[in-house]
Amino acid sequence: MPLPPEEPQIHESAQGPRATPATSRTAPTPRPVPGPRSMTSPRPGSPGPGAVKPAPPAQRTNPATGQPPVSPAPRPAEPQVQLIPASAEGALDAAEETVDLLLDSGRAPGDVLVLTTGEQHPWAAHELSFGEAAYWSQQDAGDDVFYADASAAERAAARPVVVVALNGGADTDARALPAARAKAGALLIVCGDPQRVGAVLGASV
Repeated sequence: MPLPPEEPQIHESAQGPRATPATSRTAPTPRPVPGPRSMTSPRPGSPGPGAVKPAPPAQRTNPATGQPPVSPAPRPAEPQVQLIPASAEGALDAAEETVDLLLDSGRAPGDVLVLTTGEQHPWAAHELSFGEAAYWSQQDAGDDVFYADASAAERAAARPVVVVALNGGADTDARALPAARAKAGALLIVCGDPQRVGAVLGASV
């Protein structure tokens, strides 16, 4: 049998020169490219999805009702009290002068309510002669000074300034002065005997 031809042997020198890596050039380091943040990678400084959120503060409840406690409403400020010494006979005139001073100082007429404990003010007596409906309608209009008997103080509307003339009726002081103070929004002016006023209003005078 004829022998197969021998494969030619290839010597290493025949493979050509070996490629030598360049020592002067270095491969650039790849920079990371920012991409969309996944849900599993939280932002730095934020708790991860498995972190436990702090519980909100517990709300106190009223053990009797089981409801949250209701904060009390702020108490209205007490009106300033001014005393003008006057006798029972001169209290009405002192109240008239006080009203004039209030209007001259810029107070609107509708801001002033005048109460008398004894004889009615002439204006009130005149207006009542036309009937109570017409009389009280002028209070509702609120565009002028309103004069009323202290016994009707509960029916009178509250106004920023209340002037009280203690022109008689000693038995009514204990009722008239507290009622007048309740109707005064900012200022209560009492024209009368200081001892009688102090006995009712006490330290507020």
